[in-house]
Amino acid sequence: MALKNIRLEVMQTVEKKIDSYIDQYLIPVDEIWQPTDLLPNFQKENYMDEVTQLREEAKELGYDFWIVLVGDMVTEEALPTYESWLMDMEGVDQHGRNGWSKWIRHWTGEENRHGDTLNKYLYLSGRVNMKEVEKTTQHLINDGFEVGTGRDPYRNFIYTSFQELATNVSHNRVGKIAKKKGNKMLARMCNIIAGDEMRHHLAYREFVKTIFEYDASEMMIAFQDMMQKKIIMPAQNLRQSGGKMASAFDDFSNAAQRLGVYTTFDYIDILEKLNAHWEISKISGLTDEAEKARDYLLKLPSRMTRIAERIKIPQDANHFKWVEANGVV
Repeated sequence: MALKNIRLEVMQTVEKKIDSYIDQYLIPVDEIWQPTDLLPNFQKENYMDEVTQLREEAKELGYDFWIVLVGDMVTEEALPTYESWLMDMEGVDQHGRNGWSKWIRHWTGEENRHGDTLNKYLYLSGRVNMKEVEKTTQHLINDGFEVGTGRDPYRNFIYTSFQELATNVSHNRVGKIAKKKGNKMLARMCNIIAGDEMRHHLAYREFVKTIFEYDASEMMIAFQDMMQKKIIMPAQNLRQSGGKMASAFDDFSNAAQRLGVYTTFDYIDILEKLNAHWEISKISGLTDEAEKARDYLLKLPSRMTRIAERIKIPQDANHFKWVEANGVV
């Protein structure tokens, strides 16, 4: 009970700065981009020229690319799961609309545009079976996800700090591949979405850094606990129609690794970046348990690197109902 009370006190303390965090890391609705800024404008007379260009550029992208892009889009479209999860954290008053619920709603408003944009792009591209994709999205929302945080804000903010940067890496890499293939429209979409994810990462990273100032030992233990469990991707339960829960995730992940969009080494790099930014090697006044947690976190990147160097990624692409083998539905 005492630990719970301390967490609530810390959350209430950080909450006092929430308006400044919103001003610093989020963008007002009337100033931020919207999906229609990046997609063909059907109110223009030449809209079909833009659609034709989109479809022609899409022909240059390979099978693994479409699997990864669909997986990224579906992950973004499962936003209702993520909002309800964050709204359930200790310290969040979604009915009284306190500062934390305000942050979550504003964050959700920005995130909502990502899936919307990529969904419309995939639909217009004509390269994927949208009905199968839509079934996957509905399954992912139905299945939900369990990331090992419970209602603990410390563990939740560790997760979001990590995951937002992972999403930034993924969208950024997809954008680079699209640009290399001459797909300027998709490259721009992915780069702009990646920019949003980076801002969100910086915000959650700052929440954790602030909590370290008030409750360092418990924050350190929470960090260790999340890394021991491993940061589970939001699409962990990915499935296709007719498949069991989580049956498609490994194949999607392998496609991402083959493309170099998101790899085990990226996971390790993110951990190292968080260790460095939070300066966990310099934090003083820790309990014995927290000292052991810090030691674990500092040694973990090199341990994981040794394991990652031995992992072999399957080179054969598995069949997805989303995309035919030649990339054309």
